[in-house]
Amino acid sequence: MDWVRRAADLRQWSRSGVRAPHKPLLLLYALGRFQRDDESALVYSAVEEDLKRLLAEYGPSGPTTPAYPFHHLVSDGVWEVRSDRGPGSPGTGIRELRATRAAGRLAPDLRAALRREPDLLGRMARAVLDANFPPSLHPDLCEAVGLALEPLEVEQFSGTRRQQRDRRMRELVLTAYEYRCAFCGYDGRIGAVPVGLEAAHVRWWAFGGPDEVDNGLCLCSLHHKLFDKGVLGVGEGHRIVVSQRFVGHSDAARAHVLSLSGRPIIGPQPGARPVAAAHRTWHATQVFHGEPRPAGTGPSSAAV
Repeated sequence: MDWVRRAADLRQWSRSGVRAPHKPLLLLYALGRFQRDDESALVYSAVEEDLKRLLAEYGPSGPTTPAYPFHHLVSDGVWEVRSDRGPGSPGTGIRELRATRAAGRLAPDLRAALRREPDLLGRMARAVLDANFPPSLHPDLCEAVGLALEPLEVEQFSGTRRQQRDRRMRELVLTAYEYRCAFCGYDGRIGAVPVGLEAAHVRWWAFGGPDEVDNGLCLCSLHHKLFDKGVLGVGEGHRIVVSQRFVGHSDAARAHVLSLSGRPIIGPQPGARPVAAAHRTWHATQVFHGEPRPAGTGPSSAAV
């Protein structure tokens, strides 16, 4: 059984690049729990809040429920559910999952394979991460689900439908933005080598985002992380938007995040293509959290 391929190719509802990371997040959570305790099952009522937090932080905006992946992940062959009624899930109803003490765990064959092959868990986790989330979020996600992975390069899985990334994109994007963060202007170097500058995909590579300059931004490490977490975005007129959900009262939070609201992005240089409208829209609907703050606003006086 090719468990790594199964992890990379979880069946998800999809339409026009819409993200539905419910199953990947549940599988990562289950792998993290298995790594710490390979015997216990996950009772829905006990893990519901953990799964809600993961979906709120790493999923797109909008109402959702962890009951959906808890039930539907069974169809991918990596998960099983039992309840007071016996084997099988009682359905996607939250009340039924709670009332019947539904409990899920990794499928028996998968548990056996993980015990036989010590490195399989890490390879599966990396496959899920690479197929569904940008690299900037991988460390945070591992910490959130309790996964301890060795610092290895992201694998490319031959035979899958995924194409290899174009490694030239970083240089092309950084050149287009003249080695400055498009949000804050940071341009640090050690000698001739830029430090803390990264090429960010606007539409994530895992969701069809091309390795092209018009799908990229040169961002410093801080603003790249905040962009991928949905705190920052690019709105109409290529102006920076800041989520109302972001809270920061320090001078640093005001200077580095809140004060960006409404500013035009810096670059790209003449002749280079700016971020395409389609990619900006994808990020706004699939990554950015909540509503943007009005331009030039910070924390309310009552909150300071």
